[in-house]
Amino acid sequence: MERYDADVLGLLKTSLDQREAAYLSPVATLSSRAQRRESEDAPGGYRQDFSLDVDRILHSLAYTRYIDKTQVFYLIQNDHITHRVLHVQLVSKIARTIGRFMGLNEDLIEAIALGHDIGHAPFGHDGETFLSALCEAHGIGGFQHNLQSVQFLDRVERKGRGWNLCLQTLDGIVCHDGEVHNQLLKAEWGKTFDTFDQSMADKKHQPALPLTPMTLEGCVVRMADTISYIGRDIEDAIRLGILSRGDLPADVVDVLGCTNGTIVYNLVTDIIQNSYRQPYVAFSPTVSSALKSLKGFNLDRIYLNPIIKKHTENIRVLFEYLFERYLKDIEQGRENSVIFLRFLKDMDDHYMRDHSPAEVVRDFIAGMTDKYFLQQCPAELRPQVEIR
Repeated sequence: MERYDADVLGLLKTSLDQREAAYLSPVATLSSRAQRRESEDAPGGYRQDFSLDVDRILHSLAYTRYIDKTQVFYLIQNDHITHRVLHVQLVSKIARTIGRFMGLNEDLIEAIALGHDIGHAPFGHDGETFLSALCEAHGIGGFQHNLQSVQFLDRVERKGRGWNLCLQTLDGIVCHDGEVHNQLLKAEWGKTFDTFDQSMADKKHQPALPLTPMTLEGCVVRMADTISYIGRDIEDAIRLGILSRGDLPADVVDVLGCTNGTIVYNLVTDIIQNSYRQPYVAFSPTVSSALKSLKGFNLDRIYLNPIIKKHTENIRVLFEYLFERYLKDIEQGRENSVIFLRFLKDMDDHYMRDHSPAEVVRDFIAGMTDKYFLQQCPAELRPQVEIR
């Protein structure tokens, strides 16, 4: 006896698909057009594909680890400093707000936003730099967190089977580069899994290769990524005494404001006003110029500030220590090593067949939280956490 009425559930999904077709913008990505690498037969399934992707990402082990991943400021104990788990939630909320006014698919936006940073290494972009150098030295190509996000969701999660996410979701994740400044973005329609796989391979060997999302939803998330961190990082820097509000460039303040709230409001309002009923996502030239200037200010005064870089050499040494230790553990078959007990023990055989020892070590370290990373290092080598 069936517990649920498959026909009723099927009608619910059909009703949602019809509602999307009637109310979303002609340039929105309909859930009925979602593409998966492997077909899934789920008679009576009532959830639409992009909504299902959201659930899969939220329930992934990698998403759980967002809770202790550095955004910008690491080795600082302060409950009000942004961590990556908050950042992705802010990206999701800002992007869905923009998408709602543009008539886009909010489920797809949420899936891309929640998954876009899931491949970040511990200790933020510094950790990414150190891990990339080690990967290069061991012949597996540099580390890029957007590619690693796809690696986790497509090839590591579920014991190496992955979540079989939709092409549109994976594409938005790999193309999310919020560090690149764009005044206007147009989607590159018509991608397939073959072209997606090729772009992943090309990006691996050419890190500077620009990638553009295949959907406007992906374009919105890419813009929202910048909107979510640009003012928030300033607030965190002020809270830690690295900046004062009066340090902000006057010409930028005249356009965007001087608090995170006003900066977000002005950027979101401008992008909605300039993108409404258009086949692209865009800032006005004036706001785009101010945003570009503010990104330069943040780079000089926050991200490259020696005050927050005093532990970088120590962290670099620890990355090297762990990478070499785990690599040796695999090569010598030390099954009592944490990389076997906490990572490889439950993996399907094909994961080991498809990945070299160095790639396995990359995946294990990239998935660590900051706290877990430090716990694996000798106590005498660990830097002290500051309370501020």
